[in-house]
Amino acid sequence: MGRQMADAVTRRRAAAVAGHRGDAAAARSFLADPEPSVRATALGALARARSLATADLVAALADPSAVVRARAAELAANLPGDVDPVLGPVLDDADASVVEAAAWASGERRPPEPGVVAALATVTTGHDDPICREAAVAALGAIGDPTGLPAVLAATTDRPAVRRRAVLALAPFDGPEVEAALERALTDRDWQVRQAAEDVSR
Repeated sequence: MGRQMADAVTRRRAAAVAGHRGDAAAARSFLADPEPSVRATALGALARARSLATADLVAALADPSAVVRARAAELAANLPGDVDPVLGPVLDDADASVVEAAAWASGERRPPEPGVVAALATVTTGHDDPICREAAVAALGAIGDPTGLPAVLAATTDRPAVRRRAVLALAPFDGPEVEAALERALTDRDWQVRQAAEDVSR
């Protein structure tokens, strides 16, 4: 391990320890660290110390490092969707790991962020990365907004992992289209999709 890497590991550990000790000032001092992993750890440390401010997340979502942006998106899951930070634009991030984190967090926020269902639907039906599509359709199911149903139904014809998530995401919805999709899923060539359909149909 090179000297610079060793120093970064040491600082990252110090940031984490500050969070466990509730030392918000020490944790905050690492937000400007040159190493992205240290900055990301500092965000988590501030959250643990119950001193993570909305402004910290807003700034981190604009960080040049995807590692920091993804961590900020994850931490936003703990905040109501009707307050900052806004995750909708983050769902258009150039880095798939950030989009995945923002999609997951969007499904966790209560109430949901205004307008986020449309953004999640766009990811579900159009993102190049299947992991992002999977996270987005899961979030649509968690939110359960009827306007997200067409995207969920479309995802039932995607790759196996996405299909499985889509079938599970149908749980809060009803109607003939939902019943038809579940019927198709019961005979899917992938056993996990079939199992998901059986679980939802019970």
